[in-house]
Amino acid sequence: MVNTQKETTVIVGGGHAAGALMTTLLQKKYQNEVVLVGEEIHPPYQRPPLSKNYLAGDVGQDSLYLKPCSVYEVAGHQLRLGLRAEQIDRDKKIIRLSDQDTLKYGRLVLATGSHVRRLNAPGADLKGIHYLHDMADSDALREQLLPGKRLVIVGGGYIGLEVAATAVKKGLNVTVLEAAERLMQRVTGPEISSFFLAKHRDAGVDVCLNTAVIGFEADNQDRVAGVTLENGGTVPADIVLVSIGIMPETALAEAAGLPCDDGIVVDEYTCTGDPDILAIGDCTRHRNLFFEQPQRMESVANAVDQARTAAATLMGEDKPYDAAPWFWSNQYDVRLQMVGLSKDHDQRVVRGNPRDGSFAVFYMREGHLIAVDAVNLPMAFMVGKKLVYLRKRVSSEALSDVDVDLKSLV
Repeated sequence: MVNTQKETTVIVGGGHAAGALMTTLLQKKYQNEVVLVGEEIHPPYQRPPLSKNYLAGDVGQDSLYLKPCSVYEVAGHQLRLGLRAEQIDRDKKIIRLSDQDTLKYGRLVLATGSHVRRLNAPGADLKGIHYLHDMADSDALREQLLPGKRLVIVGGGYIGLEVAATAVKKGLNVTVLEAAERLMQRVTGPEISSFFLAKHRDAGVDVCLNTAVIGFEADNQDRVAGVTLENGGTVPADIVLVSIGIMPETALAEAAGLPCDDGIVVDEYTCTGDPDILAIGDCTRHRNLFFEQPQRMESVANAVDQARTAAATLMGEDKPYDAAPWFWSNQYDVRLQMVGLSKDHDQRVVRGNPRDGSFAVFYMREGHLIAVDAVNLPMAFMVGKKLVYLRKRVSSEALSDVDVDLKSLV
């Protein structure tokens, strides 16, 4: 007999956080109906391959999907794809959609993700200038990645460098323009930056540091032909990728009167200022028991961990979010694995030799391990993950001594 009293849980967003939440609710045998509203025509999928093996053409669309559509349908959940949630009426608990339909919700989860930070400069709307955020972006860029073409990447962060590695292997002439004094400066220390700078230059990528972009030049067909630099120079280009970060997608939440501060503000249970509305993923600034101050994290790991916390909250379980943040990046034959936030460290300890292509950097603050960056050294990452989570006080001599078994430090 059908339980007509079941309320509907609506998820707005179709990214990794939304998909992880639906998957977790399936595993937990969540009894209420779930409806996902996503702007893309695809079910939730993995984003990291968009700058790597999907962009290279090594894997197809279906391999990126977190679950086939049929799995959700069998469980009685709905995917409303190709639609945008345009307004939340918190009093009536109704969402208005872009097709003029409305959805009634009992609980609402905002997983609206982020949008790319756009470069506001003369010529920024020329043909041939790309951004990379979703599958359609990756498809459009892949069509242009032809051997011999000149690709200029504005931004030396994870995405820009991953695309550089993919493109140079496809035979393109690649230039990376980074405004800061080193690569990935916002997220890692100088040892890691120097290692990847050498790696890219050895592969044939022209990396220019301390190089700010102020505009783009056009050919006679309104296509990009060059990138104008602040120092007065111009870099010729057939294709440009602008990769200068992302911004949390908070417009829907702000219009509904939910507290936002560089992200939708949520507590350690992923709850917003409205007891019936949760938020997860890149769009949130969240309370994590691991940190003293609210943080906004842009990572798959955070999306998955927050989704698990949200699922527990929806199920009435008391499981606050208390996970050490972690990240990864694959470039060439290098796997960079990172845990913790190194921003406020007062000491760095290097284990191994960067020239060997396998090493780790441990970041300390007042004798406690707060972050680890591991290059082709998975054991350092796995042990570091435990040590960082435990806020462990560790001897710098033991960390640097390759003869000391890292597992003995836990």
